[in-house]
Amino acid sequence: MKTVATPLPYDPALEQPAPDEAQTIRDLEEALRSIGETTFANGGHGLRTVHAKSHALLIGTFTVLDGLPAPYAQGLFAKPGRHEAILRISTNPGDILDDAVSVPRGLALKVVGVEGEHLAPNEAPTQDFVMVNGPAFLAPDPAAFAKSLSLLAKTTDRAPGLKKAFSTVARGAEQVIEAVGGESATLKSVGGHPMTNPLGETYYGQTPFRYGEHVAKFSLAPASDALKRLKDAELYLRGRPNGLRDSLIDHFHAQGGVWELRVQLRTNAETMPIEDASVIWPEEESPFLTVARVEVAPQESWSEARAAAIDDRMSFSVWHALAAHRPLGGINRARRETYAMSKDLRARQNGCPIHEPRAGAVPVR
Repeated sequence: MKTVATPLPYDPALEQPAPDEAQTIRDLEEALRSIGETTFANGGHGLRTVHAKSHALLIGTFTVLDGLPAPYAQGLFAKPGRHEAILRISTNPGDILDDAVSVPRGLALKVVGVEGEHLAPNEAPTQDFVMVNGPAFLAPDPAAFAKSLSLLAKTTDRAPGLKKAFSTVARGAEQVIEAVGGESATLKSVGGHPMTNPLGETYYGQTPFRYGEHVAKFSLAPASDALKRLKDAELYLRGRPNGLRDSLIDHFHAQGGVWELRVQLRTNAETMPIEDASVIWPEEESPFLTVARVEVAPQESWSEARAAAIDDRMSFSVWHALAAHRPLGGINRARRETYAMSKDLRARQNGCPIHEPRAGAVPVR
């Protein structure tokens, strides 16, 4: 394996919180609480305040590769090993929408039974990776994110027919932009995402994380031929409110999948900022390198039982992490309290405690 330019060292001083960040986080909590209370009032069930709708809930294995170069052999990846893994494929709104409203996709990965110093030492030792299918976060910082989220909260569970109509218009506009070599993350986020199979997507952590002695971003890319063939594969979703879920169920009934977890080390302080999550770190300066493989065998990828076990009784958070992979930057700092609030709200609404799974005791098979 080839390494990249010398990675820059991790330093706690890399983080520079804004003076009003505490208030911004309270604003974010209020917007997310509004989403959670609205969906519960309308549906009677506590949902995640973002990525509410799951399309696949998978059990697999996570294997750290042997022979990694020294800069990459850090934290979870310091030595080769094999762990149980849980994957949740979702779409980003906080309400349950018809899949004809085509929005960005997310993939959350939970690695179970991870040894080492944890940021949440009182919980079972897991390492979560929370990713979406775009390389950069829509907002640069918590303040900008709070503004967009407050607007989103006001549309939760309202005018589903209008959302479908707008999604059609947004997809058309996005196709025009992409035809001339462009792309609009904003259009994709509000319903203009192409109607493609989530299994063909590459997913990104978007925000920076400590990587032992260094700093990095994460990505998860299809590795098996079955998944690679689904890149940009179109799905017909009109009239199929759960078309994404149904398509993934069909896939995993017949075959499994393999992904590669990849790491991009921070090598340039100017082009790879910590506090601006909207900046894509240049791959020509530091390419992603594969450090682990995620494998999933054929299985029942979604059921009411799996939804009860994973959607209701589990949470995914970048703060379920080893200290060696501490989340960095304002977006990640805002996630710590807001994710915890959302989890607690959902647990109270459903009367269902949420716990981290332990190795050998993953609750669904």
